[in-house]
This record gives sequence, structure tokens and C-alpha cells, in this order.
Amino acid sequence: MKRLVILGAGTAGTMMANHLHSHLPQGEWEIDIVDEQTEHYYQPGYLFLPFDIYEPEDIVKPIHEFIPRGVNLLNEQIDRIVPAENYISMVGGDRLRYDLLIIATGAKIAPEETPGMLGEEWKRSIFDFYTFEGALALRNKLREWEGGKLVVHITEMPIKCPVAPLEFAFLADSYFRNKHMRDKVDITFVTPLSGAFTKPKATAALEHLLEDKNIHIESDFAIEQVDTENMSIVDYGGRIVPFDLLVTVPTNKGDAVIERSGLGDDLNFVPTHKATLQSKEWPNIFVLGDATNIAASKAGSVAHFEAEILTDNILRFIAGEPLKEEFDGHANCFIETGNGKALLIDFNYTHEPVEGTFPFPGIGPLRLLKESRINHMGKLAFRWIYWNMLLKGTHIPFVSTSMQESGKSF
Repeated sequence: MKRLVILGAGTAGTMMANHLHSHLPQGEWEIDIVDEQTEHYYQPGYLFLPFDIYEPEDIVKPIHEFIPRGVNLLNEQIDRIVPAENYISMVGGDRLRYDLLIIATGAKIAPEETPGMLGEEWKRSIFDFYTFEGALALRNKLREWEGGKLVVHITEMPIKCPVAPLEFAFLADSYFRNKHMRDKVDITFVTPLSGAFTKPKATAALEHLLEDKNIHIESDFAIEQVDTENMSIVDYGGRIVPFDLLVTVPTNKGDAVIERSGLGDDLNFVPTHKATLQSKEWPNIFVLGDATNIAASKAGSVAHFEAEILTDNILRFIAGEPLKEEFDGHANCFIETGNGKALLIDFNYTHEPVEGTFPFPGIGPLRLLKESRINHMGKLAFRWIYWNMLLKGTHIPFVSTSMQESGKSF
């Protein structure tokens, strides 16, 4: 019996377990999925938790509910991967042998990478919303906060869901307006990028929204330190942005097991072929989701498209056939803009977000790069799709793994 091991039971790993359980030859392969956690988190929900739009129970469910029968779920902590000998060393000393390995260990925040960030003000006046604990603590803070200088900050790229910090700024504007205290809150969006987003056309649309909502933007800000004594963030050029409440996205890094295994780059992301999702160094290792170093967005939609393509390539690899170079970096993201509206963007490695319709050319019903209530409804509906379709490996109708050019204005 051959063994396929999946490291990580988050979005990407769970989808792969469901896809491969249905496609691998029965009786020939055993599938193990390893994760030290016992709960699965709907990470897009972290954005809504601070604003009391979602409750904790909306975004947390037991991992085992989504692992198919016949796949072995191992709730154990991994020490390291030993690719030269095709085994995984567990913290307790056991070894897990594999013939094929899929790395889906995700990305985590590393506030300790920025001097002053992880100190006495952490979860007092400095918060993240990229963890369940951080989003929940921030919710409690916002409920009682009386106003002042709110700074929404990105430390460095890449990060999970690059649009989420912008969404937070937009939702904060809406939240404080609904509490009739927007005049007491000064919102500044601080980014290391030269604009609001990584793509020019989307940047223009998003910066227009920032201006309309009276949200100031500080771009090209390379943070050197958080100065908690003076309640400010300081960049390497000496610029200072003061805050009363700092909502930051710390440096994002791959899992520490990647570093211990010697498989990652400087940020612990695994060098991966961008079109096949095969490890650049080890042929029997494949990587997807936030664990890769590919230049695609670290977002759930990307993991979804990758999983469908990777399933086919795993089967081709087992059969000794050439891998298909099919993944084009496709990402499809709703951007909450507040007041019950959202934008939708659709892009890939070579095409930036543009105007048009989705998913049907010329029909929609969703409009790209245009604010609408139906886009907001689509964002909220995605939670049901995530729990009931996406995690279970069910193909989402009319949504292609590759970006479609028809119906878009390039």
C-alpha cells in the first residue's frame, strides 16, 4: 500500500483530501492528513468578527467534520520533513513514511519580526485580525473604544488576502458611521506598496474609495519599529504615523516546520513551480495554498483553483505522465467597501483586475470593479459555499479554474 500524506488540514489541505479520496485508486493508496489543531477556522470571517457582523460560532467548526471517511486524520505536531528519506518526523519521535507529500501548512503572522510590535501594548492598543484570537480581542476593544487615531497597517508583502486590510478600513468607516462617531475617528491606511493595491486599475478604483470615505493613505511605508512610548509607527526614512489604535497585519511567514526542514525561502515559503504546483527541488512533493512562494494571491479562491488543477497533476504523476502547466495564478476576490456594498476583482499572473461581468460574459450578474449590493451578498453567501461545497471538494458551478477573458475590458 502506497501512502500520500497531506500536511495541514486548513482550506487547501482539506480540499485536497476530499478531491484525492474520490480519485485515487482504492486499495492502492492510503491517505493521511496531519494537523495539530482540532478546529477549522473560516479565515475570511476574521474580517467580520471585529465589527459584530459574525459571531465566533459562525467561523469555527471541528476539523473532523470535513475530512472524508477513509482518510486518516492525525492530530499530531510535526517536527520536520526529511525529503531525502521520504518521511516526516513527529514531535513525539514517530516517523510517518510517504510516497507522495502535499504541503498545505499555510502562513502565520509573525509580529515578533517588527521591533516594538509584540510588547506590552499588544492586544491593548495594537491588534491583528489575521488570527481568531486577535479578531476576537479587537471586537471587544472596538465595542468600548471612544475614538481617536485609527491606523490600519500592512507590515510587508506577501500577506494572506492582500485586500483584507483595505476591507478593514472600509468596514471601520461604515462601523463608526453607524455608531454616530465617525467624526471622532481619524482613519489612516498605511501600506508598503506605492498605492492601495498591487495592480494599477484596481489601485485607482480603491484609492478613489479611500478618498470618498475620508481615509488617508500613507504609501511606500517600510516600517522600522513600533514606538509604543510615543504611540506611533516609524519607517526607515524617519516618517512617523501616530496612533491611538493600531490594527496591523504583521509579517506573514510560512510554518516553522518548513524552516526546520530546510525547505523554504527567507519567509519559510516553499519554492514551487508556479504552473504545476510541484516542488522545485523534490519531484514527489507538491505545494499549494499559502505555503507556496508563487506570485499568486494568498487567498482561499486561489487555493480552490489550485486544488482542482493539482488533483489532476497528482494523478498524472502517479501514472508517470507529464504534468500539466495549467495554473495561471487565477484569483477571484470580493472586496467589502462598507454600507452593504462590495467590489469584485478577477485576475491572474498576467492580467490585472479589469471591468466586466462575472461569471457569465455580458450577463453577470456580478460586476467587476464596481461597487454593488449584489457583490456584498456574494461575499456573505461565500461562507455557506465554503462550509458546504468548497471544503468538500465540490466544484462550484460556472467558476473556471483559469481566468476567462470573455466579458472583460482589457
